Amino acid sequence: MLKKTILFLLTICTFQFSFAQHKELTDFPEGYAPEEVGKLIAYRFVYMGNALHAGKWIGYPQTFYWKSGLNFAELTQDKYLTSYLKNRFELLFDKDKALLPIKNHVDLNMFGSLPLTLYRITEDKRYIDLGLPYADTQWEVPADAKAEEKAWANKGYSWQTRLWIDDMYMITIVQSEAYKVTGDRKYIDRAAKEMVLYLDELQRPNGLFYHAPDVPFYWGRGNGWMAAGVTELLRYLPEDSEYRPRILEGYRKMMASLKQYQQPNGMWNQLIDEADCWAETSGSAMFAYAFITGVKQGWLDSKEYAPAARKAWLALVDYVDERGSVSEVCVGTNKKNDKQYYYDRPRRTGDFHGQFPYLWCVNALLEE
Repeated sequence: MLKKTILFLLTICTFQFSFAQHKELTDFPEGYAPEEVGKLIAYRFVYMGNALHAGKWIGYPQTFYWKSGLNFAELTQDKYLTSYLKNRFELLFDKDKALLPIKNHVDLNMFGSLPLTLYRITEDKRYIDLGLPYADTQWEVPADAKAEEKAWANKGYSWQTRLWIDDMYMITIVQSEAYKVTGDRKYIDRAAKEMVLYLDELQRPNGLFYHAPDVPFYWGRGNGWMAAGVTELLRYLPEDSEYRPRILEGYRKMMASLKQYQQPNGMWNQLIDEADCWAETSGSAMFAYAFITGVKQGWLDSKEYAPAARKAWLALVDYVDERGSVSEVCVGTNKKNDKQYYYDRPRRTGDFHGQFPYLWCVNALLEE
């Protein structure tokens, strides 16, 4: 009888603890509800023009804004938004076909994740026929590939490997989407192998990442790409993957460091470890997404990370105006071995780099 009583009490305590942590990520004050904020940001896309890469092709910020908007519409069963986002893509099959990115760089091949998402939602074969080649050509070495690119391919990595931390979202997202719609393990396995390479080569002892091997600064959004990429990969990587333990280790090491560097106001700075640097929204939203997902998936201790995730979300919403535009967004940034360069980067309101990470957070909060 005593054993049954103790077991019952433990069950009640566990339930109450889980419920309390769940409320951290569901019970928000007025104006901070994820669906409300998400609708404001997602619908802003309806009124925006194209953001082109090199003035020629749909760029990665627009691709991810579009894709996260589709995910939001699906989660909220918003048929109007889904219809608009699908209809806008129709132009890329017709008069805007020239805007489809070519397939020769991580910042271009990532586009395939958008039509693959549309295929998952609609099962329209046109989307998978368009999207899958973007995943395939990331591992198919072109005839004019450089010696270094061929060397990476010979080791089983993407010929597009360059050891920049943002690669680990660009590569992961298209390979993960290809795996989700085909069930073919080759896509997720090769993304996982690539992730282990980047973790081994680039993660610093403190858990964070330099912008690139020759740029020793902990740039916010650069680390955000890695945080989001490893999170995305862990969501879909099978439990029996040989790469999963190493990737989960790298993820947890990074999350522990990010928690340490979270500012009292809930944000993270443009240079994460520089207390006098300005609070930057896109990277902060990417970190919040990684925290929220980690808590919900059970990868992170909810007692420790759920309050940090909530604190970040409440801080982030204060940067969204009535038009759904996010402020304090660092513009697109190339690497540079100059610390002041990162301090001086222009900040914009409504830049697509800042819009889609907010929708990642929204969608993560809304998902069961």
